[in-house]
Amino acid sequence: MNDDELWAAIDVQRLRTVDVLEALTPREWERPSLCAGWTVRDVAAHLTLQQLTLGSALRGALRHPGSVNHVINATARDRASLPTDRIVAEIRGTVGSRRHNVGLTPHETLIDIVVHGQDIAVPTGHPLEVPPEVAATAASRVWADRGTRKAKVFTALPSDGLRLAATDTDWSVGEGPEVRGPVLALLLLLTGRTVVLPQLEGEGAAALGERLAAARH
Repeated sequence: MNDDELWAAIDVQRLRTVDVLEALTPREWERPSLCAGWTVRDVAAHLTLQQLTLGSALRGALRHPGSVNHVINATARDRASLPTDRIVAEIRGTVGSRRHNVGLTPHETLIDIVVHGQDIAVPTGHPLEVPPEVAATAASRVWADRGTRKAKVFTALPSDGLRLAATDTDWSVGEGPEVRGPVLALLLLLTGRTVVLPQLEGEGAAALGERLAAARH
């Protein structure tokens, strides 16, 4: 996808995420999301950070000194105290904007809105469509960024020595026993959302499940 296609896809997912948020009950806003330690409200507040200027980002870092993840978490929780309608309005206000966070690219903005949209939609039971080609573009970037600074915002999974293959589009990465499933599920897996394991099949899926079980003990 070129930049124009990336931003068009980002805007579609922003609007679909807003539709989900507008349908949530007050109780659903407070549910745990798929993003560990964050409620649905926290995740929605995080999505408003895509428009932060360099100055705002620096002020957040000074207010909450620490790792990048700590700054992101703390700043999102600051904004989670905003009224629900303002959070929704700010996400809607990002539509059409091509601003992205410092040091990142449109690819990371796409990953952010797709993955966090699912963090909200899945636990609340509200469907949020992501075209397979869009999920595949995001998954390819996550795979390519393994081991880099950009990967540190996600929980690492023991996926080395496995082949991930989509069943709904022409996409695969890695070598070894195969993990098969919808490409959106594979994207969520790559970003640490193990709730998708029941959607996956293959010898590699069984091996991954065993690795995760061993890691918990």
